[in-house]
Amino acid sequence: MAFHYPNGTPYNNHEAPKSKKQVKNQKSIQFGKRGMDFEEEINKSNAFYLDRNIAVVHKKPTPVQIVKVDYPSRSAAVIKEAYFRQASTTDYNGVYDGYYLDFEAKETKNKTSFPFKNFHQHQIDHIQQCLGQKGICFVLLWFSSLNRCFFFSGEKLVTYWSEQKDTGKKSLPLSTIEKNGIEISIGIAPRVPYLDAVRQHIQSSKGVAINDN
Repeated sequence: MAFHYPNGTPYNNHEAPKSKKQVKNQKSIQFGKRGMDFEEEINKSNAFYLDRNIAVVHKKPTPVQIVKVDYPSRSAAVIKEAYFRQASTTDYNGVYDGYYLDFEAKETKNKTSFPFKNFHQHQIDHIQQCLGQKGICFVLLWFSSLNRCFFFSGEKLVTYWSEQKDTGKKSLPLSTIEKNGIEISIGIAPRVPYLDAVRQHIQSSKGVAINDN
């Protein structure tokens, strides 16, 4: 089924469409002897946090407008084409320990950098707006070929996004992410324990505030 942004641009979830060879190679990538669907594991992690009254975080629903439907039989309908009614902001939002969380989940097969093309200006604008309201904004970056996951703060993402417009850089180096982000160790329950990184980020932010005073 084909999805499009409001301006008609085809929608690709996180990355460009995959060839049959890429899909086959992706299926061969294993972590702990099992494949990992990043977004699905985040959803399961959110369910884990919710069940234990740790946090309330959900994936944001995106309204769509269906424009083409085929009816192969009287009892069945197949959606062939649809458009997002509005540009998406970020993937997830919710509340943790009195803090508003708003974040995006992105993945890449690259081993040395994370492409800026995986982000969109309206997402950066949304993150800036949430930061302006003192929300905790971040992106979860999944390097599928390396089986590595990082928490990268919205503040730093906005900074590097702005700089790349002047420098012309096409990606965020892994070395920069390692230095300025927080690596998340993939676990079992929850599979993606990103709240550990959130807590570390909060503590670090409070530490900076105290030192500035």
